[in-house]
Amino acid sequence: MLLASFGLLSVAAGCQVRPLYSEDKGTRRMLASISFSAAKDRVGQEVRNRLIFLAAGGQGEPAHPEYLVDLNVQAETQDVLYDRTSDKATAGRVVVSADYTLKKASDGSILRIAHRQAVALVDFPSQEFAKLRAKRDGENRAAQELAELITADLAAILSK
Repeated sequence: MLLASFGLLSVAAGCQVRPLYSEDKGTRRMLASISFSAAKDRVGQEVRNRLIFLAAGGQGEPAHPEYLVDLNVQAETQDVLYDRTSDKATAGRVVVSADYTLKKASDGSILRIAHRQAVALVDFPSQEFAKLRAKRDGENRAAQELAELITADLAAILSK
């Protein structure tokens, strides 16, 4: 029993738990060396701006990137709860999704191709302008969350 406990302890001693953004592998530096492709619409720009901020810590994009991310963002609003009397939606969901490819800038080799999405729930008021603003706020919230998911994914790939 003592021998088995000692063996288990020695195996566990070899395991390490480290923070994802630890500096020993330079994950922060590698994230700051990513350039993101241009956005095609407002929601895509929201995702791109947040990605740049999360990757570089507010320093902007690098002049000579080591990595390139081709980003394709789509946003869709879905009605989910209808009022029978007015036949209008009173609630919905905004789905913001992105397909992206992480490449090395030096040789164009692909490190990762992935798809991520984020969902924001929205209440639709009866006033039309308020409904448009609620939809836009939902898009912004989902875009922010999507950028955080993509940043975590990029950090995991680059830290290997």
